[in-house]
Amino acid sequence: MATIKDVAKRANVSVATVSRYLNNSGYVGEQAKQAIEQAVQALDYRPNQIARSLSKKQLQTIGLIVPDIMNPFFPELARAIEDVALKEGFTVILCNSDEQREKELRYIESLQQKYIAGFIIATNQLSKEQYRSLNVPVVLLDRVLDADLPSVTSQNKVGAMMAVDYLREKQAKEILFISGPNDLEPVQQRLAGFKKATAGMKTHIYESPFDFIAAEKIAYDALQKHTSVDAVFASSDMIAFGVLKAANRLKIDVPNDLQVIGYDGIALGEIMTPGLTTIAQDIYALGETAANMLVALIKGEILQQEHQMIATKLVIRETTKE
Repeated sequence: MATIKDVAKRANVSVATVSRYLNNSGYVGEQAKQAIEQAVQALDYRPNQIARSLSKKQLQTIGLIVPDIMNPFFPELARAIEDVALKEGFTVILCNSDEQREKELRYIESLQQKYIAGFIIATNQLSKEQYRSLNVPVVLLDRVLDADLPSVTSQNKVGAMMAVDYLREKQAKEILFISGPNDLEPVQQRLAGFKKATAGMKTHIYESPFDFIAAEKIAYDALQKHTSVDAVFASSDMIAFGVLKAANRLKIDVPNDLQVIGYDGIALGEIMTPGLTTIAQDIYALGETAANMLVALIKGEILQQEHQMIATKLVIRETTKE
């Protein structure tokens, strides 16, 4: 494999001149440029990207921190971010925090030591001051903590209202809402939308992790206690899958006796039988937008819009009535 010294020797210039040319960090005459370009092509020389990046105190690498890689929502987000990053010359390091503060902090500190170019963070385990204090660009994804930090979210409140409006249209009389963890901003927004849309209705509200097994137990207990419930709005598709499993165990017919709507729009919802009616976030657009914002910040550009909100839509399948 050719080295920078081989290029310098073939082009009949100094190693320093080749370095200035490759890093665009100083004057190089036209004749020397041509000689270096010819040498690079002839030797099929490929610069050491790590060494070049370290000299600038920055790697062409983006850190993506998600709370739970087992939730299909986050791999779909990661795919979009990776597509944009690759096109822009960046690679993505995926970190799974498991909703643990110390684990997230460890990832951030480790990646900063490796001169990471920026972070996309889809968790909220650290304080807004800690995120603001990072010495690289940060974009928050799905969870807004502070007006000073760029963010991308979906229309959570609008989406929740959309779900309730559709259930009411389908003659639902008593709705059970199984929310995600109450300390998360998107969950609070969905809860606010649910309460606004169900004003005057009989409702029940339970909290659940974004976890299928936990949600199944919570739904099972809730449906046994509130036997007149005829519809469930779940704050995530994973929670909705738990509801469907609980309904099956209780011999409750979906959708004739119990209608179910999820939230997220993950691909698994279409594969399941019955197919899950859901409020679909544009997951790809969320990831793509966050990645484009971060790349712009890394390049030193000023964002025209620091907080972007992506529209949601109702996707009707077999867990609600026709």
